[in-house]
Amino acid sequence: MSQLRLRPPLAAGSLLVVLVVTVSTFAPWLTRHSPEQMDMEARLSGPSASHWLGTDNFGRDLWARIAFGSRISLTIALSSVAAALLLGTLVGLASGYFGGLLDLLLMRIVDLFLAFPPFILALALVAVLGPGVSSVTLALTAIFWTEYARLVRAITLSESRRDYVTAARSLGATHANVLFRQILPRAFGPLAVLATLGIGTAIVAESGLSFLGFGVEPPAPTWGWTLAYGMRYLRSHMWLSTAPGLAILVTVLGFNLFGDGLRDRLDPRGLVRSS
Repeated sequence: MSQLRLRPPLAAGSLLVVLVVTVSTFAPWLTRHSPEQMDMEARLSGPSASHWLGTDNFGRDLWARIAFGSRISLTIALSSVAAALLLGTLVGLASGYFGGLLDLLLMRIVDLFLAFPPFILALALVAVLGPGVSSVTLALTAIFWTEYARLVRAITLSESRRDYVTAARSLGATHANVLFRQILPRAFGPLAVLATLGIGTAIVAESGLSFLGFGVEPPAPTWGWTLAYGMRYLRSHMWLSTAPGLAILVTVLGFNLFGDGLRDRLDPRGLVRSS
């Protein structure tokens, strides 16, 4: 019964994630119009058979912009989380395993990044690098990698003192063998959960940057920019901001539910507490 109670969040999150990924993948076949195609005669029209979610102030189909915008959001989120995961894992392994001066140096670098409010740091980096997908991805990587570094360091410190690591060393195993074949597999579960939850956070951060005009430049159909422009017509044409807002909500909710469900399935202590 305890396992049954853990299934709904994971199932609901999986369904929402699959839905968003499907829309992103098959966007050209799920839309009738190009996201940048203008039709001034149909500008600011409400939802209809021709335009399922209506049109914006340039007559562009809102559903097409939402569908194609999911590609940008997912690309940036997945790329930044993957880069942060790789960098943080390598730093955490080296810091926790070798210790000493290297640990002190790497952790002070982590503290330096943590000293800045994450979103302010992202804004500053994008302002210096300029708008664009690569700039936003790099900025989000810079604010996320410290989480993975601290998690992997803590796991490495704990695991490196265990008997199986001592036995591997006594048998002549190299540092690389101990790190990547003995210690790192123990961190797969926590890293998978943190990365899944981090995708939702990255989508919110990317949308926030675009909302403020620091993300991907228009006319790219980003959710944040579409939401920001729709705010100008919130009272008279509320669908312009409601549609991208709901897209962000559904996507982030899906990844958060999936991450929570994954954590419950991978954490035996969570199963005990729920019984």
